[in-house]
Amino acid sequence: MEPVILAVAIALIAVVAVVAGALFLRPGRRKAPPRIPPTETPAGTATETRPAGTTVADEDLIAPPAEVGPVEPTVGTMPIPEIEKPPPSAGRLVRLRARLARSQNTFGKSLLTLLSRDSLDDDAWDEIEDTLLAADMGVAPARQIVEDLRTKVQVLGTRTPEDVRALLKAELVAQIGADWDRTLHTGPHGTRPAVVLVVGVNGTGKTTTCGKLGRVLVGDGRSVLLGAADTFRAAAADQLVTWGGRVGAEVIRGPEGADPASVAFEAVKQGIESKVDTVIVDTAGRLHTKTGLMDELGKVKRVVEKQAEVDEVLLVLDATTGQNGLQQARVFAEVVNVTGIVLTKLDGTAKGGIVVAVQRELGVPVKLVGLGEGPDDLAPFEAEPFVDAILGD
Repeated sequence: MEPVILAVAIALIAVVAVVAGALFLRPGRRKAPPRIPPTETPAGTATETRPAGTTVADEDLIAPPAEVGPVEPTVGTMPIPEIEKPPPSAGRLVRLRARLARSQNTFGKSLLTLLSRDSLDDDAWDEIEDTLLAADMGVAPARQIVEDLRTKVQVLGTRTPEDVRALLKAELVAQIGADWDRTLHTGPHGTRPAVVLVVGVNGTGKTTTCGKLGRVLVGDGRSVLLGAADTFRAAAADQLVTWGGRVGAEVIRGPEGADPASVAFEAVKQGIESKVDTVIVDTAGRLHTKTGLMDELGKVKRVVEKQAEVDEVLLVLDATTGQNGLQQARVFAEVVNVTGIVLTKLDGTAKGGIVVAVQRELGVPVKLVGLGEGPDDLAPFEAEPFVDAILGD
């Protein structure tokens, strides 16, 4: 009898358990998980918040904060850049003299040391010529300097350090050409602005030079418009927009791949309508070995001249390229009438003789030199301050 009673008891317990479980798990009666009290979050740490009532399926549609990318600002919320007032061009080279002297110090000191010897034999003069050649002076100018110095030293006889420095300075200034007309023709002609074309190969700092030249002119009180005719590089147009925004200069640009001549034409047209003083046109960097691209550069100039005279064609050369830069200069001069040279990166090389070589090659003056990476490190070139910086005090 006892086994039967035990079996009935077990069956009753099982039924009760099933019924209780069914009642406990009914929909809407699920027990909520215990509430976790909020904890303090360290400053600068992102926390995840979940809207009330979201389910697991809803969470799949909510991107966690860590995956949210940067939001592009709308035009209405973009800050207006502060307009800067650049320093005037007068005296810039003198202000940058210390920077130039650091890079050219070896060149100047070597020449002064050699010329200060008690006796100058043929070997000493050969060393002087080699020093000039190493500074990219060019063979013909280097030999001319050596011949002139030999004659003057023989006449002078005994030489003090002051005499040596004066002799060398006079000779270098003569070779660089203190009488060159280095004026930048950037003034308007009645109702038409001056037009400046900036040309050169890629990597010479051409677009940067356009921006810095705009700052130079604004610092001198001129109004400037920039034309982004380098349509093969979107970054070039963006770069010009940044430069122009800093000094309040308008920038005319076209879509990527547009005809450079049409952009240059529109820039000059807008410059005339806006009555600005100067329009600076940045052209696409061209390899001097590519005939088609060089022909296109000539087209840009011809199209611009349908509206206004081109006052300056500035060829930008990298001072560190040496004789290769001279080859570039020759080809550009055949395509467009180059009126002046801009030597960039002159602060990072002891190749100051390139000033003499490139002027002798093209018959046009160096008008601007880049002496650093700062926005105001482009300076009008002056022969005497340049030589003083080379020779030091």
